[in-house]
Amino acid sequence: MVQYAKPLARLVGEFEKLPGIGPKSAQRLAFYVLRLSNEEAQTLSDAITEVKAKIGYCKTCYNFTDQEVCDICRDSRRSEANICVVAEPRDLIAIEKTGEFHGKYHVLGGVLAPMEGIGPDQLKLRELLMRLQDAPVEEIVLAMNPTVEGDATAMYMAKLLKTLGIRVTRIAHGVPVGGDLDYADQATLIQAFEGRREM
Repeated sequence: MVQYAKPLARLVGEFEKLPGIGPKSAQRLAFYVLRLSNEEAQTLSDAITEVKAKIGYCKTCYNFTDQEVCDICRDSRRSEANICVVAEPRDLIAIEKTGEFHGKYHVLGGVLAPMEGIGPDQLKLRELLMRLQDAPVEEIVLAMNPTVEGDATAMYMAKLLKTLGIRVTRIAHGVPVGGDLDYADQATLIQAFEGRREM
């Protein structure tokens, strides 16, 4: 078994805690840091410290921001009538990159996962309901991943929001652009058929 010097072993261990980073990737990152100049290492360290000190949640939509209210919520050109609900800030970024949605957002901070102790009270559902009292919202777009937890969250929210008389939609799921039908699994094809639209 390879024995690292204690500081290097600690760094490898910290990198291994990052999502999607296994032992080999952690080792590669640690060795990369070792090759950095002192100035580059300090710049990396400062960036981590700064993001922890200055990034918080938007008080309106719960996206990450370095201000009290994020740029999207402050943008008067965006429609107040449409709110896209996502699980995490990274989902919001993915949707923004498309340039297709011009409304506002609401970040739940996760999805329902009873086995992990995440119920409705652990998500930003109450905050969304309070937002709906203050704004003339016409449509809520649910943009959760097509997982068991994402589907359960979307169904729970749809049932909750429909009692308020607001139109609730969900982004379509199905066959990806450039994908082959014979490689798609049955559940994906079923969702593609259910999400079909008129041409």
